[in-house]
Amino acid sequence: MSGHSKWSTIKHKKGAADAKRGKIFTKVIREITVAARMGGGDVTGNPRLKAAVSLAKSVNMPSDNVQKAINKGIGADKSVNYENIVYEGYGPGNIALIVDCLTDNRNRTISSIRSIFNKNNGNLGTSNSVLYMFERKGLIEVEKSKIDEDSLTEHILEAGGEDIDSSDEEIFEITTKPEDISQIVDYLEEKSIPVSKSQVSLIPANSIMVDDLQLARQILNFIDILEDDDDVQHVYSNLDLSQEILDQL
Repeated sequence: MSGHSKWSTIKHKKGAADAKRGKIFTKVIREITVAARMGGGDVTGNPRLKAAVSLAKSVNMPSDNVQKAINKGIGADKSVNYENIVYEGYGPGNIALIVDCLTDNRNRTISSIRSIFNKNNGNLGTSNSVLYMFERKGLIEVEKSKIDEDSLTEHILEAGGEDIDSSDEEIFEITTKPEDISQIVDYLEEKSIPVSKSQVSLIPANSIMVDDLQLARQILNFIDILEDDDDVQHVYSNLDLSQEILDQL
């Protein structure tokens, strides 16, 4: 099993969301609430909620906050209805970007996203102008301090996983089919292998290597600005960086 993408490594290297803790919590709470509202509050029967709770744990969100978000999702209060909207486009260096949003005001969100693209040498595209370059995959993270690669590989093959990326210094990133992510997380936990994070993500079929430090910083700054928007849940990219550039970030 070999690596498929360095995007998770890049995210870790640049401080994966040097974003403010409170803003991260707000986005995770929103995802938990929507997941619970759509599929119910039982984590075992709601894969999206399970992934959201896993994400909450990865950012050290208190369990009380998680439960309150679930309760809000399954409660009677329907005053705020979020919808999922995906925007596609290109950033500096012709890097493909997919911006996944949860919003209660479509007009506000598109205005904000368009402004960010315009101010950062980006080009907001039409539907499927970029999405066709990506494939939906389940991603599971396990800390390298918890298990060695050979043992984890054996478990993943047994559980039905597809690939393991070991390029990050701290984590193994396991790739699965989106529909298999929940059963593989359950399998690992049954084997006492702690999962630090799990989610359904978009993986580029082909990445664009950037080996110019100034351009790399420009692209990463653009992505940071997008991620800092309240309505943006995830930003996916086909960016790849040389090890030399990673070492300088």
